[in-house]
Amino acid sequence: MTDGDRALDRDASSLGAAGARVATGLFNAAEYLLDRRVRAGDADRLALTGPGGDVTYGQLLDRVRRAAAALVDLGLQPEQRILLFMADSPEFVTVYLAAMRIGAVPVPVSSMLYADGLAELLRDSRARLLALSPGFVATGYQAASQAPELRGILVPGPAADGPVPVRDLDELCAAATPIDTVYPTVEDSPAFWLYTSGTTGTPKGAMHRHGSVRVVCETYGSQVLGIRPGDRTISAAKAFFAYGLGNSLLFPLSVGATAILEPAPSRPDTIAARAAEYGATLFFAGPTFFAAMLRADLKRDALAGVRLAASAGEALPAALYQRWTEHFGVDILDGIGMTEMLHIFLSNREGQVRPGTTGVAVPGYDLRVVDEAGLDLPDGQPGTLLVRGASTATGYWERYDASRLVFQGEWLRTGDTYVRDAEGYYTCLGRTGDMLKAGGIWVSPAEVETCLLAHEAVAQAVVVAAIDPDGLEKPVAFVMLNPGHEVGERELIEFCQRRLPSFKRPRRISFVSGYPTTATGKVRRVELREAAAAALEVTA
Repeated sequence: MTDGDRALDRDASSLGAAGARVATGLFNAAEYLLDRRVRAGDADRLALTGPGGDVTYGQLLDRVRRAAAALVDLGLQPEQRILLFMADSPEFVTVYLAAMRIGAVPVPVSSMLYADGLAELLRDSRARLLALSPGFVATGYQAASQAPELRGILVPGPAADGPVPVRDLDELCAAATPIDTVYPTVEDSPAFWLYTSGTTGTPKGAMHRHGSVRVVCETYGSQVLGIRPGDRTISAAKAFFAYGLGNSLLFPLSVGATAILEPAPSRPDTIAARAAEYGATLFFAGPTFFAAMLRADLKRDALAGVRLAASAGEALPAALYQRWTEHFGVDILDGIGMTEMLHIFLSNREGQVRPGTTGVAVPGYDLRVVDEAGLDLPDGQPGTLLVRGASTATGYWERYDASRLVFQGEWLRTGDTYVRDAEGYYTCLGRTGDMLKAGGIWVSPAEVETCLLAHEAVAQAVVVAAIDPDGLEKPVAFVMLNPGHEVGERELIEFCQRRLPSFKRPRRISFVSGYPTTATGKVRRVELREAAAAALEVTA
């Protein structure tokens, strides 16, 4: 197919009415999220709100059509990549949807990256355009100078000259003639990429289809979260993260709800203030952020308008769940999702939460717990969790060996150790590589962490494996205390010893004020293991 054959057809008659798209099997995620809502009568409903301003569905569709025209005029072609190094904002949503609308591939990346990391992703994706928020221009320019295939930079508002041509996105959109047509993608067409955090190696681009958007919206979003048009979502997880993308864009737009976009880094006081100011009803975060909110000494009614919270990223300890719900009076649905699966595929349900578990399979997904040989294990026996569902990425961009290890036929290997009970509830025992053997017996870090969290002084606990001077693995804990509480290392170890078999008790406990985390908020356990090994050497 030549470039001319692939160019976007601006003539609306080439695609016909929406009914013709359905009849021919065409499907575009941007149209599903936006045009469909406007056709349903939601043009005057509020789509986006927050510090970036209010935008209705009708206004957003006009912005997206104009941005689509601007991208085409800049030469962006179907299946070419545009990297989004942007804060959560109306501009982020506009560029993301406009790119998919013309058949191009938006690639949201972490706004926490330094220039070298951003340059690596620009080169890896071979992006033609880079979209920046004004606050990220300096980092973006530095990275762009290291990306030879980049052809242009977009910034909302005026910006200084850069290493490649820089264009004012606002100016381009204002001058553009809106594109009414939608590129003829199908469900299996490439829609967008999301890079994994790269905690165990170089970042990998998970490639997602247009059809995956509808899958996650109509499974977890509709049947578990129960999102409805009157909801307003707010997410501590940013939209460059798969979890945050669903929370702040996919789910609300799919039903005509409103997304509250917070461009600044997420902090407990900021999120609570925004939730109150903009009337949030659904709140999304991870266990680390929930624990931080409890430590922030927020008032009990700080989330008075929120009807439900959701958690993902790491397993939510039962003790943390209990403290949160008792303080704020808002229930949490703990679940697990992956960048490779786009969003949550295993979750607790409203009114059926079992604290300490990750719940049951989300409708549309199948799960297995297998041993090292890939054989199914009976209930009660821990093993590696596999998942199957229609939102699975098609693979990693240019990572053949990694793709074969993770994408195994219909099934995806999560790398998490789980155990299922007779009623179908799954409990996370940690990452498969995080399990440790103490005294020749497998120990789950999550079990030791749960024990530590039962102490009233403990706000958060992370347990890792460390090699002692004899070359043996032992559990070591890193603990954050609740404000106003004090407890000693010996007292906490004895507390665990009264509740756990002796081989499971932590050998050392370090008190910390925070944890090293990835861009998506997960604790970087590999860094803690190095500190844990040093702690064991001191006691040798």
